[in-house]
Amino acid sequence: MPENAAEVTAAGIARLAGVGRAAVSNWRRRHADFPQPVGGTETSPSFALHQIERWLRDQGKLAEVPLRERVWQELPGEVASAATALVRAGCVLLLVRDRPTRWRELAAAPDARLAELLPVALDEVLAPHFGAAAGSAVHTPDPDELLPSVPLLRGVAELAAELGPGATFEFLLGRHLDANPRQYTPTPPEAAALMAALAVPPPAPVPGEPVPVQGPTVLDPACGTGTLLRAVPRPATLYAQEAAPELAALAGLRLALHTDAGIRTRAGDTLRADAFPRLAVDAVLCHPPFNERNWGHDELAYDPRWEYGFPARTESELAWAQHALARLRPGGTAVLLMPPAVASRRSGRRVRADLLRRGALRAVVALPAGAAPPYGIPLHLWILRKPVAGQRPAPELLLVDTAELSAGGGRDGVDWTTVHSTVLDAWGPFDRTGTAEEKPGVSRAVPVVELLDDDVDLAPARHLPPPAAPGGTAELARVRERLADTLRLTAELIPPRARDARDARDALGAPDGPGGPDGQGGPDGPGGRSPGAREPVAPLHRPTITVAELARAGALVLYAGGSGTTAEVTPVPVLTEHDVLARRAPSGALPDGAAEEPVRIREGDVVVPVLGGGAVARVMDAATAGAALGRNLQLLRPDPAALDPWFLAGFLRGTANARQASSYASTATRLDVRRLQLPRLPLADQRRYGEHFRALAAFEDALRLAGQLGEQLVQGLYDGLADGSVTM
Repeated sequence: MPENAAEVTAAGIARLAGVGRAAVSNWRRRHADFPQPVGGTETSPSFALHQIERWLRDQGKLAEVPLRERVWQELPGEVASAATALVRAGCVLLLVRDRPTRWRELAAAPDARLAELLPVALDEVLAPHFGAAAGSAVHTPDPDELLPSVPLLRGVAELAAELGPGATFEFLLGRHLDANPRQYTPTPPEAAALMAALAVPPPAPVPGEPVPVQGPTVLDPACGTGTLLRAVPRPATLYAQEAAPELAALAGLRLALHTDAGIRTRAGDTLRADAFPRLAVDAVLCHPPFNERNWGHDELAYDPRWEYGFPARTESELAWAQHALARLRPGGTAVLLMPPAVASRRSGRRVRADLLRRGALRAVVALPAGAAPPYGIPLHLWILRKPVAGQRPAPELLLVDTAELSAGGGRDGVDWTTVHSTVLDAWGPFDRTGTAEEKPGVSRAVPVVELLDDDVDLAPARHLPPPAAPGGTAELARVRERLADTLRLTAELIPPRARDARDARDALGAPDGPGGPDGQGGPDGPGGRSPGAREPVAPLHRPTITVAELARAGALVLYAGGSGTTAEVTPVPVLTEHDVLARRAPSGALPDGAAEEPVRIREGDVVVPVLGGGAVARVMDAATAGAALGRNLQLLRPDPAALDPWFLAGFLRGTANARQASSYASTATRLDVRRLQLPRLPLADQRRYGEHFRALAAFEDALRLAGQLGEQLVQGLYDGLADGSVTM
């Protein structure tokens, strides 16, 4: 086997065959001819891609490897790192996009000749995007570096003809980030869009005048993969610096494939070795590394950037904030994503105080938990503005709290539409007039003199008046009425007394055993029991069939959820595992730039979460139809002529059923849906069971609603009595 032959992990094999990882483990155990590992570790082996492809085809499990999967699987086989291979791929994608005819001419040459000719062609393409100055993070690889990557580069160009150069790079980069989650701290695109809108608001249209062509100049001094700069609308020039050279190059290529603006990317430690020391830009966007102790405190004590005070060793974020201010033109705006502790740590109070006194800090916005990593805490946005000489410092600071706009916690529970509108509606008037209308619990323009105490605590929640109970006492009365109606409905939906297995046998006229229904010898004989007592009875034993067997027989089709995208203009909602558990409408969104077609939900489908070990199955209704299936979900699509969906969902929810179909890892329990079992019953009997399961689901929904309304009423009464809006 060649030294750089592509390898694939068990997860990659599962993706190629369209199955779960458990199926790959079963193949390895059951088939003696399954290819042997060629690398990896004992717990995470890797296999030769060409051997896996041949085995899958021989087994009838693979007709053709999708082009995007083949290109992706080529990356781990590169002699260089996957990130370096992605950089080379990005350079070629720029050539394919900007000079397609030139690429076709080059691609006709043999591999060795192509590697010799590519550097000159790439130079001609890279220079207009990244400039000719030395020090750019994106440089032209030489022929010796390119030669081992030629097969990959040809595949990337072929995929670009199918998806487009930009979408191809986004697909490969997204897969790379997903495969290495511990190496990167991505900024979610929704957070990036909000930060860009705050720093670079769209120009106000002037009747009769065209929209200005010249866009803003924007810097990201800790650019990562370039997500923040990618969100800037119509930029003139984008400046980016990143400590990791390969990441800086990836960010530059990503931006060049997205915009025609000039791109200036540099690699290096921004605080210790600023690549743009004399730069003055219109805006700065930054998601700095958090809680760094080794940021240069000892060697940077006399750096001129610390205009607002020398940050303590534990206040690296305040060093980044002052760096951003130092790179702004007078009147320019910077937006930084910060951990909430920066607003209140005592070690930073002097710098915070000077930022306030001189009017450099204009707003602090609390985001909901789940808005950006680390997803468990509500991060803050700091909006800063470079003071203009001769202007009086702003007398007020805008504080905005959107921390409660999280539907269910976690990254899938953030209502980004509401977050965006809430923040921009508060910032827009404040930015124009210097003050804003107070909205209890949401936003307030606080006089700076109120904040300049011993703590200089800028956490928004500590300075906002509590929100009034929505609707006041009238709303509480409506909640009480709804709760009463729901409780009455719940009482009506209480299932009748459940019949056990003895009842079923009695109905059939079958005796319990020799000697009569109460045991051998009668009620007082050997083996009997006292009158009136009923011992537990074993459940009825019925022949069963697994989900896997039903799928093979064509009675249902099984789909796995995942990321994807669609070419449609209308956004597609995504049903997440949190939505299934909470029995709510789809709340997720498709990721930007993914290249996989999502699984669309139909009415009557049954969706099952595969993580967590619980017994949950939900039948999809017409309101959910059309949504995309999210990660960690399995969809079962029954044939109505063979399976009743409510019967299917009801038996899938059995606790014992889920227990025997679960596997246990070190940190989570995973459900193997294919091992779940159902009794073999005629369709008429299935439908009778299905009606019972449907009634149970309605009862469960009523109980859930009653609990929510009860909590809302109780909390509203607590709040009303506390703030005086409700009297005894």
